Parts: sequence; structure tokens; C-alpha cells
Amino acid sequence: MRFALALGIALSASAAFAAEKEQPLSPYEWQQAQKVAFEQSEKVYNEALKRNGLLAQFKAMRDAYRSDANRAFRVVFGQYMSWYQTFVGDSAGVHVAYSIRQLPAHDDNSSPLSGGYSAKNAVDAIAELAKGRKAIFFNEAHNVPLTRTVTLQLLSRLRAEGYNYFAAETVYASDTELQSRGYPVAKSGFYTMEPISAEMVRTAIRLGYKVIGYETEDEGNGDVREYDQAKNLYERVFKQDPNARVVVNAGYAHIQENGKYLGGSSMAQHFRKLSGIDPLTIEQTMMIEHPPGTEDHPYYRAVVDSLKPTTPIVFEDKNGKPWSLKAKAYDVSVIFPLEQLRDDRPTWLELGGLRKSYSVNGSACQADFPCLIEARYASESDNAIPADRVVLNPTEKADRLEDRLVKGHGEARADIYLRPGKYRISGTDEANRVLFRQDVTVAGTVPNASTP
Repeated sequence: MRFALALGIALSASAAFAAEKEQPLSPYEWQQAQKVAFEQSEKVYNEALKRNGLLAQFKAMRDAYRSDANRAFRVVFGQYMSWYQTFVGDSAGVHVAYSIRQLPAHDDNSSPLSGGYSAKNAVDAIAELAKGRKAIFFNEAHNVPLTRTVTLQLLSRLRAEGYNYFAAETVYASDTELQSRGYPVAKSGFYTMEPISAEMVRTAIRLGYKVIGYETEDEGNGDVREYDQAKNLYERVFKQDPNARVVVNAGYAHIQENGKYLGGSSMAQHFRKLSGIDPLTIEQTMMIEHPPGTEDHPYYRAVVDSLKPTTPIVFEDKNGKPWSLKAKAYDVSVIFPLEQLRDDRPTWLELGGLRKSYSVNGSACQADFPCLIEARYASESDNAIPADRVVLNPTEKADRLEDRLVKGHGEARADIYLRPGKYRISGTDEANRVLFRQDVTVAGTVPNASTP
């Protein structure tokens, strides 16, 4: 885990300078403050992991976040908080703890609205662009599950096109039973603790992809980690199978094709040198909506205000060449629509129609709140990462982070999002005590072969 969190320091630094207009520290002092905050965050995180159950772990982390107003700690530990918010299903509130502003930069391409480009459905356009390629690299913002949805929806199209390997950041090679088991569990990875990430891996397996863990097994960051990831990816895919075609999901600038990254080269740059393969790179972390008080890229706001897209889009010119915000670094930029909430949950959880909402009521929690609701496929074990999670509690509509998951009593309900099929729904309290279990069937037509 330390490799991912140390990387977060580099990301936090840029976010902090953008977000803290009254920052009195010099860049060096701020960097040192973050190092101290990182050590403190690791200590808090490791203490929280001693708690029994995901809900108790998250509550311990939230309480630590609330109790310390130190700016550096809140910036660094906010990443931990945001990851765990996604783990417990609070995708709508995740930006409260951590968000990276997307400011305009000197290397930005001209706006896609400046002429010569037309908007296309992202899933359809990328499926076409991927034809004939050996490798396609998607990136994601680890605390924004929305940035996994296009990748997930494309898996069936890419499989039909002949892609046969799937690799995702922090899927652990040590889980040697993942492929045969068919679904991720806690030991399968870190980001796969989040249900959409788990669904991505589960879907890949169901479609017949061979899932590869390419994360480095050694301590290290920067260029060391980037090279090890690329080497693992090359050796575990193309060195074993020269005719392979691979779909890779990675974080942020790990997939950039040019320029310095963390003092060296990115994973994608190292991969190209090792393999001789030019991957199609899909950028998904920049043209997204940011919460109030932060900042969207001006191109993003102009596009959504002008076109009002309801699905993710990309832009192409008359020759089919895609638009990219950073044309030297990525082949394609995905622009996501403004988030729409229904009962405090984002409607993109429908995954382009693959899933539908299913209402759960807090009465089953026996007035013991907060109550963590988890829906697992009926064919999977109790330690499977659920298809969806949500926390029920009487203050679930609170706007402030510190008002979430407060112990209380009362009625509560929420929607979970599931593919048609059979599920086992359970509710647990803060002590990880099972409050109820029930079998349910979500009606509807199975949309494709990826449904268990």
C-alpha cells in the first residue's frame, strides 16, 4: 500500500497549492509538512485497519480527519478518506475529502469547441479507435469511480474485437486464485475494494480475459515503480504471448506517453520502450466535474454548458482523429457529463443501462445505525467484494462530511445498483455484526455475457 500513498503526496502537493490560496509556507516547507502528514496518515490508517469491519475502519478514519485541522494532514489524509468513501458507496460525497483542481495549462490543446470537431459517444468512438491495436491504456482518478465506468462498459466490445488480457493497477499477482474464483476478494487488490473497480475485474473474467497483476512487488516510487510496472506488464503478457492484446487500467499520468513523470518516465513510456508497442491512451481524469469550491477546466464547463451531454463523449475531427486536452501525452480525452443525483446517489451507477436501481429500506437494520448494506451475487461467497454497497443512517442526506455516518435511530432508505440477476443482500452494524440477510432477484433481461 505504501507505494500508492506515497504517490499521493506528489498529487497532493499540486492540489494543495491550487486549493490553498492563503498558503503561508514556502514550497519546501509545504513539502516537508506533507512528509510529516504522510507519516501521521499511515499511522492513523494502520490503526483503523485494526477495527473489525469496513464500516468501523471508515468511521475511525473519519473521526481522525475531523479531529485534526492541520492543513497538510487534511490534504494528505483526505486521499485515504476519499478512497474509503468510495469503498462504502459514498461516491457523491467523495470530493469533500479530496479533489484535484484541473487548471488550464500551457500545454493544453485548443478547445474542441473552437471548430473542426464533433462530439461522439465515448464507448462507440473508443471501440472503433481500438480496432487493430495491440494495447489500450485507460486511466482513472482512484477516488472517482465514475472514471472507471467507460472502461467497464467497453470490456465486452473490446473482447469481441480480440482483446484477451486485462490488467489493473494494484491488482495483486499474489492472489493466484483470482482467475479461477472469478471475482475479487479483499486480498485481490486495493482499489478493487471499491465495487465498480471490482465489477471491472469480475466482468473481465466473465468475458474470458486473462487478468494480470502488474503492480511492483518491491518498495519504491517514481521511476522505479513505473519501470517495474511496465516490465511486469510486458513480461506477463507479451513476452508470454506475442499475439496478445491487452486492456490496461491505471491511475492518472501512469499512462502519459511523453514528458517527465515523477522525475523520470511513466509506466506507458517504459512499456513502449520495452515492447515496441504504441498503446492507445485514453485520458479520463481531467475533463470531469469538480465539486463547488474547487475548479473545473474551462473547456469542460464550456462543453457541458453548450452540449449538455448525458453520456461520456469524445471529440473527433472530420478524418476521425480524436481530440485530446494534452495532445502530446494522450491520444483521447473523455469528457464526462455533469453528475446527476437520485436519492443522494449518482445515476451513472446504472453503467449505461447495464444495471438498474433497487430500493433497500433501513427497517431491516433493526434501528441500528449506521448500517452497511452490501449486495453480493448469489453465486459468490460472503468474502466477495459486493456488486454495490451503501450506508444507511438517519443523517445520510447531510451535506457536511462530519455529519455522515453519525450513530442514531430512525428510518432510512437508499438505492443500490445491480445488473439483472440473483443477489444476497446483507446489513452489518459498526461492530460488524450481521443484522439481516435476504435473497433478492433483480428483474430484467441479462444485457450481455458479462453478467454472472
